[in-house]
Amino acid sequence: MTEAVERHASWLELFFDLVVVVAVAQLAHRLAHPTWADVGLFVVLYYAVWSVWTTLTLYSNAEAERTRTRGMLIGMFGIAVMAAAAPNVAHEIAATGDTHDGWFIAAYITCRIGASQTLQRSGMVMTAWPAAQLGAGLVPWFASIGVQGSARYWLWGVGVVLDMLFSVLQSRRPERLVSEMQRQGRRLEERELRRAQLSGRTPRPIEAVRAAVLDPAHLGERLGLFVIIVIGEAVMQVVMAASGQSWGWELGLAAVAGFGLVVSLWWLTLQYGVSAVPGAAERGLRAYIALPAHFAMTVGITATAAGLGAVAAHPAEHLHGGVGWVLGAGLAVYFAASTVLGVATGAERRWIWGWALPSVVAPLAVAAVSGLIAGWAVVALVLAVTLWRVAYRPRVGAMQPA
Repeated sequence: MTEAVERHASWLELFFDLVVVVAVAQLAHRLAHPTWADVGLFVVLYYAVWSVWTTLTLYSNAEAERTRTRGMLIGMFGIAVMAAAAPNVAHEIAATGDTHDGWFIAAYITCRIGASQTLQRSGMVMTAWPAAQLGAGLVPWFASIGVQGSARYWLWGVGVVLDMLFSVLQSRRPERLVSEMQRQGRRLEERELRRAQLSGRTPRPIEAVRAAVLDPAHLGERLGLFVIIVIGEAVMQVVMAASGQSWGWELGLAAVAGFGLVVSLWWLTLQYGVSAVPGAAERGLRAYIALPAHFAMTVGITATAAGLGAVAAHPAEHLHGGVGWVLGAGLAVYFAASTVLGVATGAERRWIWGWALPSVVAPLAVAAVSGLIAGWAVVALVLAVTLWRVAYRPRVGAMQPA
């Protein structure tokens, strides 16, 4: 009698994650002096990196030991190019007056098409998140190559929306998606047969199309590791900002409060899983709900990390230039996505009304007054909000649906 071996992230997947660490750090730096336009472009650029990571993570999850190393490494190199280009997207380089927009577009499109072809060669249809395989949102990115100025970035945003909408709508009808891909597979097989007959060679075998089967436990671990990466970015922001300056009591309070905030977010992930919802791990989630929420939650943590770095650099000063909103609204987005997941999984009403919703509103209230108080006090206030979520204790046997 044999027992099923629990699967964990492979060495290849962990190596692949290293480039995401760099990409998240590069993107967080774009929020050092944020405007609304900066925040919007940050979200779009973050989605580009996240979508490539998600596509290849879903592929390696479904293929397991059959995962092709070459496809993963090509995706890794592409994300590295995107990370290197990110600081100069929409920002002119002083020496040349150019931007790195073209490099970012080329790397993103190449990664998405390459990952899609890798999935197609495996014969799988990614019904859980169709954008991983069918690039509905790539058309605006192609169109943006010939466009200059803010219109280019609006097109990128349209691409993000199309990707999300396409995946959510199509994944709810997986049978239809598989049937369509099977028809395409038969057409490819017929075309290959005709070409082989004309050239007198043996037809190249075409993989039979099948729906990809995901390993939920492994996927949960991979999503959780991504959350740990962005939480680690918050630690790095505080450490790097504190280096090279004189250490006073204001910096000490900001550092302690910031570290407490990081630990609290880590604890929520450790205790309740990537959704930070009590009991959600036991009830499960559809990918078309879990993945957009994961995107929103990690975007929120990355924005919060950028805010912590700005406070650590000037802990005694009032927060100006949108930094307070980046810090508070980032945390609010994280908790809002967690609240949506809680409603979707039938969390306790007591948790939703007493802990989840207040933790969404309170950081926004802190952001609204962040220009009137010292930076370390702002961090202390958002820490208090996070500790309120940590303090929740579910009642035994009380799992009332919302």
